[in-house]
Amino acid sequence: MTPARSAAVDILFAARTANAWASELVDQHLANDRGLSPQDRRFVTQLVFGVIRRMGTLDALLAPFIHRPIHQVEPALIDVLRLGAFQLAFLTQIPKHAAVHETVDLAEHVGSPSARGFVNGVLRRVAELVTDDFAEFAAPDAVPFGNLHSPPTAVGGLSYRKLTRPVLPDPINEPAWYLADAFSWPQWLADRWLDRHGPEECFRLGFWFNAPPPLWLRVNKLKSDRENYRLQLAAQGLDAEPGEHPQSLKLLDGASVRDLPGYAEGEFTVQDHSAMAVATALSPQPGWRVLDLCSAPGGKTTHIAEFMQNRGKIVACDIDSRRLSTVTALCQRLGISIVEPYLSDKAQTNPPSGPFDAALVDVPCSNTGVLGRRPEVRWRLRPDEFEDLIRLQTRLLFTALDRVRPNGVVVYSTCSIEPDENMGVVAAVRRSIRGLRVEAESTAIPGAPADGGYWARLRLPG
Repeated sequence: MTPARSAAVDILFAARTANAWASELVDQHLANDRGLSPQDRRFVTQLVFGVIRRMGTLDALLAPFIHRPIHQVEPALIDVLRLGAFQLAFLTQIPKHAAVHETVDLAEHVGSPSARGFVNGVLRRVAELVTDDFAEFAAPDAVPFGNLHSPPTAVGGLSYRKLTRPVLPDPINEPAWYLADAFSWPQWLADRWLDRHGPEECFRLGFWFNAPPPLWLRVNKLKSDRENYRLQLAAQGLDAEPGEHPQSLKLLDGASVRDLPGYAEGEFTVQDHSAMAVATALSPQPGWRVLDLCSAPGGKTTHIAEFMQNRGKIVACDIDSRRLSTVTALCQRLGISIVEPYLSDKAQTNPPSGPFDAALVDVPCSNTGVLGRRPEVRWRLRPDEFEDLIRLQTRLLFTALDRVRPNGVVVYSTCSIEPDENMGVVAAVRRSIRGLRVEAESTAIPGAPADGGYWARLRLPG
């Protein structure tokens, strides 16, 4: 049993039992466990995110060899079995015998030493199921393996790993079932997206959301510029590719964010390329008074402050004091002093009084545009949540519009790709406010080139 595998199974346990994002849990664990080597730290991250992303597929691979329903197996043992199956099916650099042996030892780590034989037997059967051959096309005996960033075979950028027997539904006759099992989506989401997007786009989304997302950096324009910071990275042997946004760099090499040059000095922050477009759409000016109604963890808040040249005032609201403290910490690291944290009540019925020159409403949403970055969303989101989310989003947008001066601007944004949460909310609000104009709007498609999402720039009547 290696330290990386035991750390990964501990984090998977926490992900099942705590209301927290896997990214937060991984960061917390790695911050507290300084004994892990850099290689082990990368392995922990790969295991945790891989198992959560691929959970549905892993269960499909395990099910033929477990003689009871998956949900009747002790949860801790399922974590162990999924961890082993992920290594066997999706990590070609690990010898199969090592993956089985090291994972079997985890049974004792999770408090089930008597289950070693059970884990060993199941994983050996999975090892026999998975071959070393790859195919070009989807099939019941081929598991989607490659990704859009670094595919193992050059078959249109995508590939499928062959199995010795069919375990997946037929992709032609049962496309929704295949999407659910092969790409690890809940069945209701596979049905929803197949109806909306069609098979070809669903397959592309499946590969994109099961791949580790690229790491985008936003260079802090208060302290540096993109080219100077790119040269700093290059001096340490790290390649970075400029994105379409003038502050964006895509890191092409794996590295710990905290070990990058200029981290402590606040020369950059991590922010997805599509998220950078939101503050840009608001286009705040130095000296403005800006309301950020849902600010945590602070990426868009600090970006607004950079546009304002750290002059003026931003009232950053959130309902969670712990998450609001992350906004303050990020401001301190980036050298930003114009952000005033504001703790809202749980129902957000006490927003700061206006008037403001502008407001950002980056609302709570389904997160369907970021399933790769927040993989647990696919397992937590329920189809009956959309109505509640839309009501909340609509109310928050009305609140922001009420706090902005005449002729002021409000940007509404989500990290969702569901039309009802995006242009649907904007259209409903426009019908209630005479003279409210949409000056611009944009829908980011997942994988083109980053996360999915939406924003709309609204202008109040003068």
